[in-house]
Amino acid sequence: MEIPISTTLLKDFKATKTFKDNQKPITSICFNDTGDLCVTSAQDESLNVYDCKDGEKRSTLFSKKYGVNLARFTHASSNVVYASTKEDDTLRYLSLHDNKYIRYFRGHKQRVVSLEMSPLDDSLLSASLDNTVRLWDLRSSACQGVVTTTGRPTAAFDPAGLVFAVGTNSGTVKVYDLRNYESGPFATWNLRDDYYYPDGIPDWTGLKFSNTGKSILISTVGQTNYLIDAFEGHVKQRLSGHSRLLETSYGEEAGFAPDGRFVFAGGRDGDLHIWDLENPANVAGPIHDNRPMCTLTTPHAGNIRAVGFNPQYMMMVTASDDLAFWEPKSALDLAR
Repeated sequence: MEIPISTTLLKDFKATKTFKDNQKPITSICFNDTGDLCVTSAQDESLNVYDCKDGEKRSTLFSKKYGVNLARFTHASSNVVYASTKEDDTLRYLSLHDNKYIRYFRGHKQRVVSLEMSPLDDSLLSASLDNTVRLWDLRSSACQGVVTTTGRPTAAFDPAGLVFAVGTNSGTVKVYDLRNYESGPFATWNLRDDYYYPDGIPDWTGLKFSNTGKSILISTVGQTNYLIDAFEGHVKQRLSGHSRLLETSYGEEAGFAPDGRFVFAGGRDGDLHIWDLENPANVAGPIHDNRPMCTLTTPHAGNIRAVGFNPQYMMMVTASDDLAFWEPKSALDLAR
């Protein structure tokens, strides 16, 4: 029986299992296509793979020489691609089965801060502090295309895999047709929040499309994140009421629930904050100021650096120095 996501259900989520497998903070979380597996990367240069159904760790691999961040499952659950943090700025395509590299993707000159697989095919999108966004194909080491930006970029595919958006700290979002990106963006939006930030929105850490394709979430290092319309580019809501995020974050600390109605984010206070986008609080000002509908106390002692909502199962995952699996108490009662 499929259980719909609701405010009542989300408030009922509990951390059901905590894993203390890392010596340093976890920096990214990714689920495979079926939702059966979760892979994490951490500052201790490890990759951990967890079974979401059984609630157990499956394996640990290390990337001691190159470091590891932003680990992403490809469409094959036995393979991941990840960004390096040492030695060079190469992307590495790894077989989890035998711990061997399948391919390297070279081209970035500084650290990669955004990495995403296409939901449609084997295309890969990476953004780097070298002010470029690069397109790749897992079947070839050659870069398939480059978009130059001004300022630190972040990038994401839309849920159909037909367009991608690039955001920069200059306060601009540019949207490209994947098949015709060389012609430049087909939409450019300049975002401002003069009510709270007349000198410019705080530095952006991430950009994510909702699974519905209707909204884009911009996460920042400030105490506000922004919801923008994915078709027209205007700011729909300011999401506030949570702790300031880490300046070294990669946008992994915030995301959408699968239905696109709810946004969740961690931060320095170690709590998990959840916003209901359909019922924003009306506060005076030109932008709806939406505050969390609830705040969940987590088992983490430190900063929450990564969160994820499994798109196939009714479960959330949060990460700090340790990893926690979350499920609604009501769903657990029904399963018994």
